[in-house]
Amino acid sequence: MAYNILIVDDSFPMRAVIKKVIKASGFDIGGLFEAGNGKQALQILNEQWIDLVLTDYNMPDMNGLELLKAMKQSDTLSDIPVVIVTTEGSDQRLEEFLHIGAVAYIKKPFTPEQIKSHLNHILGEPKHGQDSFNGSDEGLDF
Repeated sequence: MAYNILIVDDSFPMRAVIKKVIKASGFDIGGLFEAGNGKQALQILNEQWIDLVLTDYNMPDMNGLELLKAMKQSDTLSDIPVVIVTTEGSDQRLEEFLHIGAVAYIKKPFTPEQIKSHLNHILGEPKHGQDSFNGSDEGLDF
């Protein structure tokens, strides 16, 4: 089964890093979609089938928490797993993400292993023989 993943971050370089890690993770990826803020993400979510959202918290126009709240209020989007990727360090804020419905959060800076671990937890392990991610960051230029 191929997974469609939406990466939401106002930083193009950060989206590129996350995209590279996902591609190297070994999962059967059908499509990697990108948005620069929550408003763009909602538009994509309403136009495309998305299996997982990885979103930054701090973004202009609509931040990750506002995006998460909007998704949870929608009958069609509420079941899509959301992982918050953030520099936010406050335990209270991180718990708020989980309370509202995020399935996990990842603190920046992150390692490729952290992204892969969350993908494994949410999507299941990649099929045997597909895992091209060997746990090192060799070849990942970030």
